[in-house]
Amino acid sequence: MLRMTMTVLCALGLLSGALVAEDNCLTAEQKAQGWKSLFDGKTLKGWSVKSGTATYKVDEGSILGTTTPGSPNTFLVTDETFRDFELTFEVKLDSPQLNSGVQIRSKLKGDKFGGRVYGPQVEIENGPGQSGYIYGEAAGGWQSPEPKSKDPKVNRHDYFKNGQWNQYRVLAVGRKIQTWINGQAVADLTYDEKLYNDNPEGVIGLQVHGVGDKGPFSVRWKNIYIKPVEEKK
Repeated sequence: MLRMTMTVLCALGLLSGALVAEDNCLTAEQKAQGWKSLFDGKTLKGWSVKSGTATYKVDEGSILGTTTPGSPNTFLVTDETFRDFELTFEVKLDSPQLNSGVQIRSKLKGDKFGGRVYGPQVEIENGPGQSGYIYGEAAGGWQSPEPKSKDPKVNRHDYFKNGQWNQYRVLAVGRKIQTWINGQAVADLTYDEKLYNDNPEGVIGLQVHGVGDKGPFSVRWKNIYIKPVEEKK
């Protein structure tokens, strides 16, 4: 009996009920809604390494980022820039010692290692922790207010599943950025006009944090999708 592969099912947009789309593959319905895949599951086409010497490669359908000794924070960034959007991705920390993040609306400055990435970052770390809050990478530190609190009940949560794949959703529209982890709301941040004007548009970037001479440690991503969202005036 002939069996239809998930690749064929995905290409035909047959996603319903018990059928689950193959990783890194959009259905016809998702494409019609405006979703675009940023990672094809096979290559790093459309991405470039910046700011450090950590390595990135495709491994079993995911982007595997691995630390290198002495490297500063490193980022795999999109060649394309984005302004108002909904972004979804899955991430897993292979090494509990490593924290990470995904840059949004970020830019580059200087020339060393192709430029230093700076701007808003959606935090990734093992829980209980501060995953999903917004950090200003090379841009002043925490932008979300919760991590600044000394109360662990306020600044930490356990929505991130350690050692497992975690689904993130990021909605960045105008001055407002909202995040969810595994369906749980985390950040709901509204920038003042000045801070928003600093980074209204920019690249998406996958961070491998610098760890000095420790490691190697690794983090991986898959199912990275983005959809433009029009700001309501």
